[in-house]
Amino acid sequence: MKFTSVNAKFLAIGVLLHGNLVLATSLESQLNSVIASNSSLLWGTYRPNLYFGTRPRIPESLATGLMWFGLEDFQSFRNIRHSCEQGDNLDSYGYLRHDGRTFGQQEIKDSANNIILTTEFIKAPGEHGGDWAVRISGKPIKDTAKVALVFYTGLDAEGDLTVDNPAEAKGLKGPITLKGHGGGLGDFEIHIIDDEDNKAPNVQEAPKDDYPELDYTQVLGLSVPRGEQWKAKDMVQQHIMQSASHLVQKYNPNFPEPAYLFTYKSVSMADSNFYAFQKVLEAPFQFDVIFNSKSHHANIEREEISTLLQTSYQQFDERFERTFKLASKGFKPHQVDFAKAAMSNMVGGIGYFHGDSIINDHANHLEDESEFVMNPQESATKLTPPMTLFSAVPSRPFFPRGFLWDEGFHQLLIGKWDNDLSLEIIKHWASLIDADGWIGREQILGAEARSKVPAEFQTQYTHYANPPTLLMAIQKYVERLKSFKKPELVSDQFEGGLNKMIVSEDDLDVLINRHLMDSDLAKIYLRQVYEKYKLNYKWFRRTQKGEIKGFGREAASKEAYRWRGRTENHTLTSGLDDYPRASPPHVGELHLDLHCWMGFMSRTLRDVAVYIGEEDDADEFEDVYENIIENLEDLHWNEEKQAYCDLTANDQGESMFVCHNGYITLFPMLLGLLPPDSPRLKSILDMMYDPDHLWSPYGLRSLSKSDQFYGTNENYWRGPIWININYLALSSLYKNYVDVEGPYQDLAKEIYTKLRKNVMNTIYKDYQKTGYIWEQYSSETGRGQRSHPFTGWSALVTLIMAEDY
Repeated sequence: MKFTSVNAKFLAIGVLLHGNLVLATSLESQLNSVIASNSSLLWGTYRPNLYFGTRPRIPESLATGLMWFGLEDFQSFRNIRHSCEQGDNLDSYGYLRHDGRTFGQQEIKDSANNIILTTEFIKAPGEHGGDWAVRISGKPIKDTAKVALVFYTGLDAEGDLTVDNPAEAKGLKGPITLKGHGGGLGDFEIHIIDDEDNKAPNVQEAPKDDYPELDYTQVLGLSVPRGEQWKAKDMVQQHIMQSASHLVQKYNPNFPEPAYLFTYKSVSMADSNFYAFQKVLEAPFQFDVIFNSKSHHANIEREEISTLLQTSYQQFDERFERTFKLASKGFKPHQVDFAKAAMSNMVGGIGYFHGDSIINDHANHLEDESEFVMNPQESATKLTPPMTLFSAVPSRPFFPRGFLWDEGFHQLLIGKWDNDLSLEIIKHWASLIDADGWIGREQILGAEARSKVPAEFQTQYTHYANPPTLLMAIQKYVERLKSFKKPELVSDQFEGGLNKMIVSEDDLDVLINRHLMDSDLAKIYLRQVYEKYKLNYKWFRRTQKGEIKGFGREAASKEAYRWRGRTENHTLTSGLDDYPRASPPHVGELHLDLHCWMGFMSRTLRDVAVYIGEEDDADEFEDVYENIIENLEDLHWNEEKQAYCDLTANDQGESMFVCHNGYITLFPMLLGLLPPDSPRLKSILDMMYDPDHLWSPYGLRSLSKSDQFYGTNENYWRGPIWININYLALSSLYKNYVDVEGPYQDLAKEIYTKLRKNVMNTIYKDYQKTGYIWEQYSSETGRGQRSHPFTGWSALVTLIMAEDY
């Protein structure tokens, strides 16, 4: 977004009202910081569902993307690479380095097409988000490779986009220039420049008059309706098919070589707003795409791209070591490179999403009646107004959208790397909390996002919850605030609470830590998100409450909770999908994990309330927290099993325990609800460390090996190892039990040391074998399973290596 003086005035008024008349000098700095931060984050690789694509954080604007396919045979054309797809069976792909703001280096190994592609993205600051460039290069895996590449750009907004080169029948030769205006970007130019050593492939067949010229760039210009440009691959593929069919009909049965057959001839429609540039090249090759805003600043020149990239790589490596200190911990260079890739793929997977969502806001009171109803009324579904989300994603090919349950884990790593980037993402999520306090657990915004989701999973229900994990990230932010030490120069400028420092868009150290350096800005931010999460907290207590007295239970207070959205074999709302629960589902259930989340939520909001001076609120949160801890014992502890368990009711309406040792059993410890001297802690640690239950050489199993449901049916959360829960276990052991005196301190330390080693080795060794980080890992073999690359919460291995919890 471009901030005008009018925007700044309204923002100033808002800050003054909300910040209780912050001093003018501090206010000026805050306005400056918001403008600079928004500008520095305007452009990015914010299309994580694509192998490479860029867009600005503007709902309707310019977007770019890349496609490629091999030309050694007639089959490769059917598998044009564009969106990240597990079915493409690439050997590996992902970012080797990405800082989330200014650059990203990605390598894609595609053996089927005998090519290793590299994309190197770099930004330079300036008005309208500044400029950016991407260098796309390829080298053969063996011998030589013939490849067709299509780089496209489209303006999905009011404005103009035209090719500035003279039209030629053969195509375009030499550097290509597009000129455009609109989409919130002002005037801009895009330059596509070949390396001087690029050459078309050597084709045995002599060209005919109606064959395309392979040493020219061919351009396809289309007038695409608004909201349809995400279908770029379909449009390009259809045009190639039309071109190829003409040659097939004419020369059948002697088909032209694939390089001729699958290269289209240049054509542009009137009023085109979408252009696809096809190059046919022999590897090795390289070409640059440069976006230059025509605002008043120095543009990126092609000659400086190499220097900019090398400087960025060096600065990234130095910053990575300063942040995580892995080399100083004794990790070897290839292990550090692995950790860099894990973190880089998480921040490289950040996307900007805009569109409507399908919701069902029929208050499903039937789930609270004695006759349990599991299927909400579909007739109540409707489309929301368009919404916007800036978020990381769990997996670029399989889950390229925002997931509430995952995002809190993502922000633990992103917040460590770039505090203010993380806060921007958290703020976006908080803005989606509605007036009732509800937020959808899966953000499927717009037609492009829905195209990756089966229809039966697209609707979000307004009485369904999800674990409030983003409060973990807010908690970490408050911890960073308390421990942050301002650099000496900055401390001088903050003397007396005044901050006269001018925030430059290219001052990265300031941009990433602005809400740590400025305590006024921090409190304004925290107050904004606090009000939203307090609303969410009240929604949880109102809509997810459980029943105590109706089933003969006794407890010290009314604090009891039940996930809505249960089916026979799933509790998707819990995030633990097919983990065994009561069967059949019953309105008398009480869920241990949700009870613990509510304790965590109460404690975290209490701490935030104290920090921002809301003492009355803090006292209320403390009272609820203490009641939840009491009821944890009164309701969920099973003396016979020596474990915390879920509850349900039998046919006579009598309360009964539902005990399945596994991740749910660990939650009182995972969320730090047990004191270090609690005898319950010993039971949990023993169960964790028992190879007949959760302990494996590769990490903690999700379900006890002795449980009747272990490894059954979908086997999603019924045995496989999940890194987010292993991270929570390590984090809680490290912070609450390893260095805190107690009767189980030595046992906690032994488990922590071995578990950390097992988890690190599992992820790293399988990455070395497969080239990917995975969604989950087999507790029997340690092999990665299901979606990949999965650099959402599995990328927390970087924090585990750093022992940063």
